[in-house]
Amino acid sequence: MVLQMLDDDMPTACTTIEEVGSTGVGALTVAFIILVVVAVVFLAKATASGEQKRYYYCATYIAAFTALAYFAMLSGQGWTAIAGCRQFFYARFAEMLVTEPLLILMLGLIANADASTIGAAVGADVVYILCLYMGAVSVVTTVKWFWFLVSIIALGGIISSLARSFKDAAALRTAEVAELYGKVAWLTILVWICYPVVWLFSTGFASFSVSFEVCAYAILDVIMKCVISFMVMSAHDTLGQAVSTSKEIV
Repeated sequence: MVLQMLDDDMPTACTTIEEVGSTGVGALTVAFIILVVVAVVFLAKATASGEQKRYYYCATYIAAFTALAYFAMLSGQGWTAIAGCRQFFYARFAEMLVTEPLLILMLGLIANADASTIGAAVGADVVYILCLYMGAVSVVTTVKWFWFLVSIIALGGIISSLARSFKDAAALRTAEVAELYGKVAWLTILVWICYPVVWLFSTGFASFSVSFEVCAYAILDVIMKCVISFMVMSAHDTLGQAVSTSKEIV
């Protein structure tokens, strides 16, 4: 009975594939340039910094790995056709498996969270990314929505860690660091929530065109991988003093 239901839900073969248009290519190009510039800026800042370099190296690799993914997508690589006969860039999910744990690590370093708390958040993030990917490549509708549901549960675990565990750790540091973490964390959470929304209306319901999907992800990526890192950079002196204070306490 179950097998019959799955067979009935199988998609037919595609004769044409909806691919990214000129608008989407433009978004990929602009985002790629921004990410490359940001990666170079953060790398220069990391090599010239003292205690703060731990944050800047995280920001550098976040921007650099994302830039590589965008180059792959611009080059016509890292994609396949999925159910609904639309182009799906799996290169984005490969990048997310690297950059999102690095972002969590950077937030954990700012908050001075313990290794187990950071590890738990990273684990939830890996589950979240893999489930979104599996949902995207699923050919059976019911299976796709199962993966999406699990990804949302995992996302809830990430948000809980950032909004509670990391926040409590940041509160034990200086007031300036706690304030910085609050601003960075809440913007991160807001943007993180937007990613599955874009997935839902593009890969999920196919309401968004591939070009609109690419543009939406490009905007979110620039905010997540660049704007948030610049917010951290703006608190250069505060982070340096916080690291020094932590060492004195130890």
